[in-house]
Amino acid sequence: MTMSRSENMRRIRSKDTSPERTVRSMAHRLGYRFRLHRKDLPGKPDLVFVSQKKVILVNGCFWHGHGCRNVARTPKTNTKYWTEKIRTNKKRDARNQAKLRSMGWGILVIWECEIDNADALRKRLISFLGRSSA
Repeated sequence: MTMSRSENMRRIRSKDTSPERTVRSMAHRLGYRFRLHRKDLPGKPDLVFVSQKKVILVNGCFWHGHGCRNVARTPKTNTKYWTEKIRTNKKRDARNQAKLRSMGWGILVIWECEIDNADALRKRLISFLGRSSA
């Protein structure tokens, strides 16, 4: 039985994704404490470190138009729709990040393709957030 495109798309979540859970788990193990998906901030950032006024965005490579080789291809069907969809997602991301910066928030974007390298991810988190008190 083949799953239809609409059934497949319906199963894709916008939050609590596997890459996001991986980043949250590592940040927590490193001793950082955070809030999730603050609705009062532009774009509802994935992880919010209120005391540091920093946010982490965990972006799916396909949905947010990352240029990595994992997703450097356009779907073969409905190409016009997907090209426009990803273009508008990128514009929205840029707008939200500009708003966050203007509000004084620091931003770290972690791409889905970067999650597998745990050592590099750990170093990026520590570099962005500083040493944890834990």
